[in-house]
Amino acid sequence: MNPVTEVTFVRVDPHHTDLGTLIGQLDEDLKSRYPHEMIYGVDFSDPQVKEMTFVVAYVNELPVGCGGLRPLDTHSSLMELKRFYVDPGSRKQGIASRMLQDLEERAMAAGCREIRLETGIKQPESIALYVKHGYQPIELFGPYIGDPDSMCYGKSLS
Repeated sequence: MNPVTEVTFVRVDPHHTDLGTLIGQLDEDLKSRYPHEMIYGVDFSDPQVKEMTFVVAYVNELPVGCGGLRPLDTHSSLMELKRFYVDPGSRKQGIASRMLQDLEERAMAAGCREIRLETGIKQPESIALYVKHGYQPIELFGPYIGDPDSMCYGKSLS
């Protein structure tokens, strides 16, 4: 498929309807690949969720993807990419690459110097995307330590 020319990335509130719908689709996809207890979501009832940055990707005003950034330190110099997803019908059009770039730019604007992420061993398309964009394997961190289905990656921003 050809890249979509008109994609907009809109920063949204953590409780935005389109974000919630897309995260629900992501969770269903992950549940089909992994045991339910192995899905590392975001606790939207946690007051710290307001510190996160979420974007929704729109094509022709339709929500097709989402992603978030969670600060991992008090100065936002280290962030974690969370809940990154593109609807299957909108894949292979460059949306994920452009959304990842948008989130990296937002992270840099907030003073972030490094982004980390966790993905799973049963998500080769995600791994390929991250490697293509310069993410390198790192040690498992935080809640992912000891999870045999987890792989973590990191990228220094400049």
